[in-house]
Amino acid sequence: MNVYRLFPYRLIAISVLLSSLSCSIKPAVSNYVDLVNPLIGTAPSTTISALHHGEDVTENNAQVVPYVTVPFGMTNWTAQTKATETKCVAPYYYTDTKISGFRGSHWLSGSCVQDYGSMTIMPITGKLKCQAEDRASSFSHDNEKTTPYHYNVNLADYKIDVNMTATKRCGLFQFTFENSGEAHIIVNPNSDEAKGFVQINAEKNEIVGYNPVHKIYQGSGDSAGFSGYFVVQLSKSSAKFGVYQNEKIRQGNTQISNLENIGAYISFDVEKGETIEAKIGTSFTSIEQARKNLAAETKDLDFEEAKENLRETWENLLSKVQVEGTNKDDKVKFYTAMYHSYLQPRTFNDVDGTYVSFNGGTKLMNSGNDDYFTDFSMWDIYRASLPLFNMLTPKVNGQMMKSLFLMAEQGEWMPIFPCWNSYTSAMIGDHAIAAIADAYMKNTIDISDKEYGYLLQNAFKLPVNHADYVNGKGRRALDSYLKYGYVPLEDEVKESFHHGEQVSRTLEYAFDDFALSQIAAKRGDTLHSRLLKKRALNYENVYSVADSTVRGRFADGTFTKDFDKFIRKPYITEGTPYQYTWYVPQDIKGLMNLMGGEEGFNANLDRFHSANQYWHGNEPGHQIPFLYNYSGQAWKTQELVTQIMKTEYSNDVGGLSGNDDAGQMSAWYVFAALGFYPVAPSVPQYVISGPHFDKITLRFENGKQLIINAKGASLGNNYIQKIKFNGVEYDKTYLDHFSIMKGGTLDFEMGKQPNKAWGTAKESKPFSISN
Repeated sequence: MNVYRLFPYRLIAISVLLSSLSCSIKPAVSNYVDLVNPLIGTAPSTTISALHHGEDVTENNAQVVPYVTVPFGMTNWTAQTKATETKCVAPYYYTDTKISGFRGSHWLSGSCVQDYGSMTIMPITGKLKCQAEDRASSFSHDNEKTTPYHYNVNLADYKIDVNMTATKRCGLFQFTFENSGEAHIIVNPNSDEAKGFVQINAEKNEIVGYNPVHKIYQGSGDSAGFSGYFVVQLSKSSAKFGVYQNEKIRQGNTQISNLENIGAYISFDVEKGETIEAKIGTSFTSIEQARKNLAAETKDLDFEEAKENLRETWENLLSKVQVEGTNKDDKVKFYTAMYHSYLQPRTFNDVDGTYVSFNGGTKLMNSGNDDYFTDFSMWDIYRASLPLFNMLTPKVNGQMMKSLFLMAEQGEWMPIFPCWNSYTSAMIGDHAIAAIADAYMKNTIDISDKEYGYLLQNAFKLPVNHADYVNGKGRRALDSYLKYGYVPLEDEVKESFHHGEQVSRTLEYAFDDFALSQIAAKRGDTLHSRLLKKRALNYENVYSVADSTVRGRFADGTFTKDFDKFIRKPYITEGTPYQYTWYVPQDIKGLMNLMGGEEGFNANLDRFHSANQYWHGNEPGHQIPFLYNYSGQAWKTQELVTQIMKTEYSNDVGGLSGNDDAGQMSAWYVFAALGFYPVAPSVPQYVISGPHFDKITLRFENGKQLIINAKGASLGNNYIQKIKFNGVEYDKTYLDHFSIMKGGTLDFEMGKQPNKAWGTAKESKPFSISN
């Protein structure tokens, strides 16, 4: 039986016009970075489940942009086709036809949040036009070159060739003018709040400024307590300059602030073929720190050298995973997915370690020799992105976990969804706990008594001051959850951006409780381990046996009559009850028992797929394709994962099936291509689905290598016949994290037909609480 034929999707054809994380050893072959296509995902999705399940343009767009940046860079650089910091509007879309500048962006890649503290630079010729809409130039994708280390485009209306590259905190530009005459370079802070500052220092060929950061979600519109600061240094001097506000140009003026649509310009007489260079330093601390960052990262650094340095940085990172196979398209998808996975979280500190304190920026802190990170899309990235870092780049992942604890120390509570260096409860769950548990259980980090106390506080207490709760501290609806063992429908969870969603909250809190129980057990805290492990079974309290799905429940124990498992409900986050039913990664065996055992579980899961309910574009379902490994039908997991990789990812600009959400959608693909996936972060296991390349070499930070051989996998032999690990036959349907980190050889014998007997033994199945 071909289980994916249970998906009667109707394929709708839509054409869309379409420093260092590295080991010190340079890769033998230097071309992995050239397989990355940053334009994948920059147009509305054309994948099957996106067309079927996405409700609006924001859900049906990956929301990635073609960033030129270092991995986890402070400021990411992109051509700008949308001149706004409005929520859910990315700075670049492939379907747009004009470029209005080149942005130093802090957009959370693949998200539906906001850009913040950004600035834009734009070269033009002829008449001075300062407003973004007026100055925008047409361009052709045929004349656009995008890589992680270099962007090149021709501004057709002005006959200007633009080249862009970057360091961790700075951008470097070359503007080459094809014709002689008058030219202008315009710089503006991208404030949508009629705030900001810009100043010209003509003697230094310099434009400086800042763009104050404002919150969304908790305290929407309020100041976040810091700004995005910038220093622009130009290679050519001029005595012609000014500032502007809307259409009013103030020639000769040197500064302007706190008005809508402000900026500055410097004008030049240029020769045919002349190039003006710009170097831009950024900071979240001050203009002076932006200048220091610029000096530290770009002094005596020419453009070509910077470009080559950035190329090498990405090459060394991507070469940690070397894949071999016959299908180049699959390699492009794979390395683009790795690139997208390594864009966020964001480095927040200056080159000397300085950063503004969490949740208000009232103090200057220092991260020492480590980096301090923010912009954790935590509802998403704890699932696969952070586990990917734990495996490939554990050192930087440890710094990220340390950053979360520093936030707790500075704000007195663990953050829920920390973005723009502030508390938010933008999404549900308490997944900093799960992220930290995964790192702790894999020995990436240690946890002090004080840090452990912050984790327990989130799980057992709420702020005494209700204003702190309203402002994003503490789990939403924790009181109800502790009282009933689930969040009842009467609790509308009003102090959250997402109201309601009680069933989804219950399921995700149950997993977070399990993850914390893992930490407690490892620390020898048997009391909390026992309490939290019991709470990890709270998913049972919102499961309706009669419906074989989860369902909204009132405080008196009755289930809501407002129920259709195939339709979105307000007690479910961004999905249907049927889609969220399978979110019990800590206890799939227990869920199976509720469904009547393996036979009932498999029949229900088959019905789920045949009803077109699987939606790859939303993260809570990302573990679903791997669940057949728990129920004796691992071959169906192999088939599903193969089909999803083919139909939900492509090399087209619409080739991602939903919001990439800081790389989670992409990290799923990376793991799937490797042949295993972290279904339950904090459990040091990966559930096997089978490799999709003939040979994969993983180079770990500890100096070990894991070689995965799967001859014929790239040709479509995607069913596992048998496995050998270091020469010994291996019949488990999961891999142990610590075993693979020791290195060695995994040999997969792959075939075109399923081996339905593989992985069926009870002892072959992955971890569940109920095992």
